[in-house]
Amino acid sequence: RAARAMLRMEQSALAEAAGISVETVKRLESQDGPLLSGRAATIDAIEKALTKAGVEFTNGDEPGVKLRNKRKR
Repeated sequence: RAARAMLRMEQSALAEAAGISVETVKRLESQDGPLLSGRAATIDAIEKALTKAGVEFTNGDEPGVKLRNKRKR
């Protein structure tokens, strides 16, 4: 949700980019905490779509997301 919001991306746009249904995006975003109940392939497709759109996932001591530096794209 946070990554999509940073990009100002609609749920439908993420669904299309990831090759999944809008209902799947809605269901996953309605869950609290990390995305653990989705299929691994679905989570991977979402991550790839968001990364391609310019999001960097940070998985250090404080997991989160940030926009990549435009020069790295």
